[in-house]
Amino acid sequence: MNFITISEMLGTNGEAIARKVAKIMDYPFYGKEELFKAADGMGLLHGIEKVEIKSPPLLEKFFSDQPKIYLDRFQSVIYEVAKNGNALFFGKGSTILLRSFNCALHVFVIGSTEKRIQRVMETNKVGREVAEKMVQTSDREKRGFIRYAFDESWPNPLLYDLTVNTDTLTIDTAVKIIVDAAKAEEIKTCGIDAVQLLGKFSLQRKIESALLEAGVMNPHLFFTIEDTESVRLFGSVGSSAEKKEVMEILKEIKEIKKIKDDLTVLTMR
Repeated sequence: MNFITISEMLGTNGEAIARKVAKIMDYPFYGKEELFKAADGMGLLHGIEKVEIKSPPLLEKFFSDQPKIYLDRFQSVIYEVAKNGNALFFGKGSTILLRSFNCALHVFVIGSTEKRIQRVMETNKVGREVAEKMVQTSDREKRGFIRYAFDESWPNPLLYDLTVNTDTLTIDTAVKIIVDAAKAEEIKTCGIDAVQLLGKFSLQRKIESALLEAGVMNPHLFFTIEDTESVRLFGSVGSSAEKKEVMEILKEIKEIKKIKDDLTVLTMR
């Protein structure tokens, strides 16, 4: 199996290009709505209202773990979907989440600010002032999301294998370049090790979100994924009751079949 991730600057026809590539390659297309549907079907959005994935306001981030819980769950669904086989992911951090796999091609669709504004004006039937604000807002939110979620700089050319500039390239030309690159020998086929790694990444995000949601995640509590069914807990908790709660939370995650308990209960003196 193989993956293609395509990210875009607003106003570059990136989504149109991504959908055409997916159709030609016969890959399922996963944009925002498709990923939300998959997450909902897996029960990963239970208890969390649907919100936009972007850097949360400062006070919200300071006083609440909900953005992190939501982000962990959403990232988990990308890994779960990827386990199913060939797929094209459009945005939502998929480039960074899948960049450690040599069976993935990462593409960035770019364009000049002026050309992007013109396209947004034409596509959305809005005036220049509104289109300019839309481009600026999109860039700001994507920059904030990448910084908040991954501590990366947007856009960082080193995150991508291929950059396509639609100032000069047509949609069809861009599609052909991406399809040819995706079929290149350098893009290896994912083996069983990659599938197992995807499972580990998914399970890690599920555990993080569950512990955060329960309010028991603390700086001294750690875990490692031994394999796709086994987890090791270590570090310390403040009481036996807290330890029991942590254990119960992990037992409710269906993928976990074995828990190695190396947690220490701190005693008050």
